[in-house]
Amino acid sequence: MPSVNPRHRTHTVSETTYEKAANNGELLSVRQIEVVYDGAILAVADISLAVRQGEVVALLGSNGAGKSTTFKAISGLVQADRALVTQGEVRWRGQRVDGIAPNLLARKGIVHVLEGRHVFAHLTVEENLRCGTFARRLSRPATDAALERIYTWFPRLKTKRTTFAGLTSGGEQQMLAIGRALLTEPALVLLDEPSMGLAPIIVQEIFEIITRLNRDEGMSFLVAEQNIHVALHHAHRAYVLETGRVVLSGSSKELLARDDLHEIYLGGSVTA
Repeated sequence: MPSVNPRHRTHTVSETTYEKAANNGELLSVRQIEVVYDGAILAVADISLAVRQGEVVALLGSNGAGKSTTFKAISGLVQADRALVTQGEVRWRGQRVDGIAPNLLARKGIVHVLEGRHVFAHLTVEENLRCGTFARRLSRPATDAALERIYTWFPRLKTKRTTFAGLTSGGEQQMLAIGRALLTEPALVLLDEPSMGLAPIIVQEIFEIITRLNRDEGMSFLVAEQNIHVALHHAHRAYVLETGRVVLSGSSKELLARDDLHEIYLGGSVTA
């Protein structure tokens, strides 16, 4: 990755522009962000994207394209990796939120499911899920009701509720990580590489659950994926990243219709 001089540069966009976007149902607005690691390494440059209320949006790109860094910039976790958003802005419901701590963003309605199926291996499935309710300080009956709702969406988890999470399958651990995130009652879920290392039948099951949550609950998702066709068949719109930049965007239908999508995805030139 190229080195940069880590000067703090910000593109300014009028508050009226963001107010209009918020009024049009735009939950998340990322405008021209740049992320620099260790004060010198440019990870993403000039990334812009948006997610509206009730949308599933895919962020596509090969390994190293900048998907995870973009997610961490949105959720605030980028600071834990000794990185900073040195340019641009992240807005949530019209309000600027870049630099806000991840726990505070979670309270605002943004939850980040990290790549790699992070679960507490030595806790049971149900104990892992209960961790997702702590920030809400629910009563015991309300917690039990919330858990049952998750078990409705993920029946596999109910059958494994007393099993240590570390002894469950990769697909079950991915479902557990998503279920735990849903217990924070988010408006937007950032879902990083949900298909990684999973059998196609499990990937299909997870994406069908995402689609149902979006359709029946109105939940919005921003999904980072390498699997182009699975992502586009379940998303409304998508952005394609290459070496830290957006090189293509459009509706899923438009992108699926392109004959050159794989070439672009693998680093080819973009054609109109």
